[in-house]
Amino acid sequence: MAASGSLIALPSWAARWTQADVVGFASSFTTSEQVLLSSVADTIIPAGNSIGALSVGVDKFLVKLIDNCYEKEVQDNVKAQLRKLDDGAQQSFQKSFSACDLQQRQESLLKLASSNDKAENEFFKLMKSETIRGFSTSREVMVDHQKYKVAPGHYYGCVDVKA
Repeated sequence: MAASGSLIALPSWAARWTQADVVGFASSFTTSEQVLLSSVADTIIPAGNSIGALSVGVDKFLVKLIDNCYEKEVQDNVKAQLRKLDDGAQQSFQKSFSACDLQQRQESLLKLASSNDKAENEFFKLMKSETIRGFSTSREVMVDHQKYKVAPGHYYGCVDVKA
């Protein structure tokens, strides 16, 4: 009877749900910063003919990882470098970093990689290493492409042994 009452009340709850209620994760990154972070991940591992960083959710992984696992100084540097990356794309290509094509985004990121500025260089190294880690440890890559099994082999219990 209680279950029936719950099912009757469910539609009234669902009518007021929003995307934020379902997700349940409040990020310190703004929406525009998340779009830039997605573009960086897509530039490092583009989709091409196979899966890419965005198709396995590396962009969401990066947002949660940086929010939850890195110090405030690193978070602030990532946000500052994302703004700088977008401003640099505006100056060089007259469009935002996320609107640039793959070659233009790669060019912008490679400028950071070869920069003498420690903050820019650290940002590039962090984005590259964590994007690769997020991609290579995703379920799609580990199980579907690498054929990873949690326990190799199969255990057959209670098997008669002929001696």
